[in-house]
Amino acid sequence: MFLAALVDAGVPFSVLEDAVSAVGLEARLELRRVNRSGIDAAKVDVLTLDGGLAESVHAHSPVGALAGGQEQSHVHPHHDDHSHDHPHTHDADHAHDHADEHSHAHEHGRSLSVIQGMIRRATLPSQVQTMALKTFELLGHAEAKIHNVPVETIHFHEVGAVDAIADIVAVSAGCDWLRSEHQVERWICSPLNVGGGHVHCAHGVFPVPAPATLELLRDLPVYSSGAKKELVTPTGAALLRALEATSSAFPAMSMNATGYGAGSRDVPGRPNVLRLVIGEAQDSMQKNEALAHSNAVGIIETTIDDATPELIAYVADRLLTAGASDVYRTPVQMKKGRTGVQLTILCAPSLAEELRAIVFTETTTLGLRYREEQKFVLARRFVSVDTEWGAVKIKIGVLEDGEVINYAPEFEDCRSISERQGVPLKQVMNAAIAAYSMKEVRA
Repeated sequence: MFLAALVDAGVPFSVLEDAVSAVGLEARLELRRVNRSGIDAAKVDVLTLDGGLAESVHAHSPVGALAGGQEQSHVHPHHDDHSHDHPHTHDADHAHDHADEHSHAHEHGRSLSVIQGMIRRATLPSQVQTMALKTFELLGHAEAKIHNVPVETIHFHEVGAVDAIADIVAVSAGCDWLRSEHQVERWICSPLNVGGGHVHCAHGVFPVPAPATLELLRDLPVYSSGAKKELVTPTGAALLRALEATSSAFPAMSMNATGYGAGSRDVPGRPNVLRLVIGEAQDSMQKNEALAHSNAVGIIETTIDDATPELIAYVADRLLTAGASDVYRTPVQMKKGRTGVQLTILCAPSLAEELRAIVFTETTTLGLRYREEQKFVLARRFVSVDTEWGAVKIKIGVLEDGEVINYAPEFEDCRSISERQGVPLKQVMNAAIAAYSMKEVRA
């Protein structure tokens, strides 16, 4: 539904197709038009190479208060003894025997680390890779926490994994295109209708929302109304978290595009579609947002003198993937003259508990410090400038009155041109700055 809404709102379908192709999946995307309760909407399906639906038993609705009637992706802990005591979540009207698929999952399931490796090896823009990796990390850790198993034991059913990888990578590519072409900086969702009813698992019957969905939707407002179906799934919730979406009433903005992405079912009394609106904040709202950006930031610190550089680098990557705003290391001299490193993590206060757990689990530290401080940030906007090798986006920092304080070329744009054209990176960056300066003079 998210993929279809992106396309309907103007994201080229080829952007999504290229992302799926880059990962090397044995799957392709298919786009068509459908009608849901009178609403004309786009519909995107993930198909295996033989033409079958990759969603198999467990489709998933990525995002949206208007999404409905979707089941969640097929995820289960995988044990060395190949026990069948693992969760299989089903919508109430899909509670049928999947013994053959369970066996197939054990033989061909893809672990979180395998999926992460596929994404890292793919020729994708770095920001697309980062969002896709972060989404799977969030999804895997939520499932592991709910089932009280190590995240390394979480496996995705082979067919369900293809569907989830294609969806998550393609959504990441679509969102990155919006960032690049429309300077989309923020994602806002209405309060989420999680649906109702029950899901059937190996351990029994559980109420909707599924436990992993509930874990991932922390800090976002939710409610239950209407159809007794699962309306928000773990994958959808993980995408919201990866996008760092906030929730509010419909924001004040000038609208540029609207897209409708259809689900697989018709839900009586409501259009089973996800609505995506792209717009630009009004000047008054931008000022209010700039003021609102003086918000709290959580700071986690610890000093370590008995860990290898490789371990510290790995932990920093884990923390960034899990949602940390920044992670940096400072050389320090510790007791007994030992050289150590101070690890500092900046994060939203709501993520502090999760990130502290990663520090304790993955490093050799026995303690850490936590505090909250006020953070002030400039409002930001983007413009595109032309160089002799291609277009480069310029990030601009402005005060409340609109005065430009800082500007700099987007590194990933410059790196892409440098690698593609064989031009030194600093030359591309200098050309982009010069082009922006000339543009300001002409203005």
